[in-house]
Amino acid sequence: MVHVLGSRILLRPTDPERSRAFYGDTLELAVYREFGTGPERGTVYFLGGGFLEVSGRAEAPPAPGMQLWLQVACVQAAYEELSSRGAEVLRPPRREPWGLIEMWIADPDGVRIAVVEVPADHPLRFRP
Repeated sequence: MVHVLGSRILLRPTDPERSRAFYGDTLELAVYREFGTGPERGTVYFLGGGFLEVSGRAEAPPAPGMQLWLQVACVQAAYEELSSRGAEVLRPPRREPWGLIEMWIADPDGVRIAVVEVPADHPLRFRP
């Protein structure tokens, strides 16, 4: 077995400054650390129990299958806040058949982000 000491999602955006503005200003993710200098410097954001590193530059957007899942306390409040900051809302909040309340947004490169609320009565909250 590989003994993993840490992990993070690596995102190589087509426009690093635009992506840093989205993740830092629009989503207001807290910065874990920054490294390097110049326009392609790296910024690592806290993602609850994980990290998102935005660094370097890509010629094309990330693979279309790449998606992020962010759990929040209240999706409706997140919807109102993110909409007011100009986030691209792909779908407003709604309760899914599996019981989660989800909305979908996109980052500047089109990476789809599920913003999810786990209701109090959902099995994910059950602790045996």
